[in-house]
Amino acid sequence: MVKTLRSLLSKISQTFLNVLPIILVITFFQIVVIQKPFPHLQETLFGFVLVIIGLFIFIQGLEQALFPLGERLAVEFALKGNVFWIVLFGFTLGFATTIAEPALTVIAQKAGEIAAEAGAIDAARDSIAGYVWGLRLTTALAVGLAGAIGVIRIIKGWPLVIFILGGYSLIILATLFAPKEIIGIAYDAGGITTSCITVPLITALGIGLASSIRGRNPMIDGFGLIALASLTPIFFVMLYGIFIFGPS
Repeated sequence: MVKTLRSLLSKISQTFLNVLPIILVITFFQIVVIQKPFPHLQETLFGFVLVIIGLFIFIQGLEQALFPLGERLAVEFALKGNVFWIVLFGFTLGFATTIAEPALTVIAQKAGEIAAEAGAIDAARDSIAGYVWGLRLTTALAVGLAGAIGVIRIIKGWPLVIFILGGYSLIILATLFAPKEIIGIAYDAGGITTSCITVPLITALGIGLASSIRGRNPMIDGFGLIALASLTPIFFVMLYGIFIFGPS
């Protein structure tokens, strides 16, 4: 019991140390630069406590559930030896984690509201909702495709650099033709997808799969899925923008 309590306190203190730089930066600029006290100090302090507790619980969930689950599923599929199911698993995992990504939901909603205010789309609620859903679905399909391509890359042992160079070449080409209203959103979409839900499971998939295939090195072949998951949404969201707004 004592050992468990010590381990718990140690993990909570480590979480606090991870958040501490953020607290110091905010405090410095609020007191030294802005030179004003914190508004609603008690609520702010309580919010920081909630952040630390929430981050601690989230990290424990990753360590005890998401990472082991993702790796175990990848190993089980690899042992079955059926490439179709492994690739389908990579696609569905990328799609499902992205469509459930809170950051994507928030950013897509904000993009829809701003697009309506700017007159890029109709201001009706249904029009905004359709635009938002289109962004989310396009991004999720792109990450799903990245998951499938990443699984095939690991199985075949293809070098990651080919996909990175090819992906960015397509992105640069799409940028030349994409409407300006979508370019910024498209590039941000690449970062949105690499967030709290998608990263742990996609990473666990790559490591688990590379660990279970003979001749594959988890350090070389297991990582890189997140890079692909960052590339594909940029390209596909720009295609979505071309479809919605027309080419530039």
